[in-house]
Amino acid sequence: MSKRRDRIAVPHDHGATLSRECGGDRWRIQSLQMAPGINGRKITWLNKNGILGLVQSIIWSQKEAKEPFYILDLSLLINLLNHWARHLPMIQPYYAVKCNPNTAFLGAMATLGSSFDCASRAEIEFVLALGVSSDRIIFANPCKAESHIKYAASVGVNLTTFDSIAEVKKIKRCHPTCSVLIRIKAVEDTTSRSPLSSKYGALPNEIVPLLQAAQAAELDVVGVSFHIGSGGSDVGLYRIAIAAIKAVFDATVRLGMSRMKVLNIGGGFTAGPHFDGAVAAVKEAISEHFYKEEGLVIMAEPGRFFAEKCFTLAANIIGKRVRGDRREYWITDGIYGSMNCIVNDHAVVTCTPLATTSNPKNLTCQNADLYKSTVFGPTCDAFDTISTTYWLPDLEVDDWLLFPNMGAYTSATGSNFNGFATSSISTHLAYSDRL
Repeated sequence: MSKRRDRIAVPHDHGATLSRECGGDRWRIQSLQMAPGINGRKITWLNKNGILGLVQSIIWSQKEAKEPFYILDLSLLINLLNHWARHLPMIQPYYAVKCNPNTAFLGAMATLGSSFDCASRAEIEFVLALGVSSDRIIFANPCKAESHIKYAASVGVNLTTFDSIAEVKKIKRCHPTCSVLIRIKAVEDTTSRSPLSSKYGALPNEIVPLLQAAQAAELDVVGVSFHIGSGGSDVGLYRIAIAAIKAVFDATVRLGMSRMKVLNIGGGFTAGPHFDGAVAAVKEAISEHFYKEEGLVIMAEPGRFFAEKCFTLAANIIGKRVRGDRREYWITDGIYGSMNCIVNDHAVVTCTPLATTSNPKNLTCQNADLYKSTVFGPTCDAFDTISTTYWLPDLEVDDWLLFPNMGAYTSATGSNFNGFATSSISTHLAYSDRL
């Protein structure tokens, strides 16, 4: 039996905090203005013209530079946090930092009550630098460098995951008082946008030996985690995985271990109709399999659910070529930058034309003729092709393209190839009355 359950922190249930703290326009505005990563920065209140008016003002202020930029709509983030708190009040979100580590975004998440899923020392450092307490962090990487584990121990991050004997040994050596969750492969996640199960998760026949190894190492196994894959499309996988977790809970009792208390349902959530289906599946499965569990702490690791829709990208057209009926455009961001999500995350990226130079009186080109169009990124690699299937009006150099829903696995996974630095793309903060 574990002897450290009374000393090791397990996740707090912050669900009520989210639903309480996200209420009230005055509180929202004041708290965000003082949030780490935002304090001292300008937040533009969007008028009746919405984001277009802000985009125009930023373009005019750039003068000759005409670099790509993001707009982060903080009101959309608040909406999403409120939506989570209303529908999953019993589940504390641990935002997956890897999805988008934008400082202002993380600061807003922290201020509004989120906890954080970190996968490396650098991500832990980043979150702690925002003033977040270490008990709001899970080191949710099942395979970690020993130096990173030692760092987590030194700053009081006391919850992590494992799925191998080697990881048990590393945790025992480097952070023996850490509470741990066994990560299991409960489902096949081949229908998700980014499957994870081929890399992480203990197989069914590995679970008991791993629990026995953790027990022998005197590690405090407080719960189980799983992940249906990033951008999972089959919400039924939550039902299957939660049923599998209940079997692991029961296995610990048979092994004479302390009763588990933490259920980590991972990520895979997407804002929109998919989320409603996921909510129903999660609630039904928890009600069916864990209705007798007292003191159960439930956590999740959403990334794209919060980040994707909050960011809009603006890119300047720097080149044009006409070949027959086809128009070809070059813009200031591409596949090696923010648009890497097309390749790495299987994203479908859409755009709106902004004829700021060629037709400012009809900025979004309403009722204009459309042409088959190819859009290239700025690098010298032909692979840097964003789309060959857009239908766009006849635009000119110095017009712009506006890309919505660009917050998930975009800037976070971009590169500096050919000297085009994704990390240097600026972010402007906005707030609308869409609350």
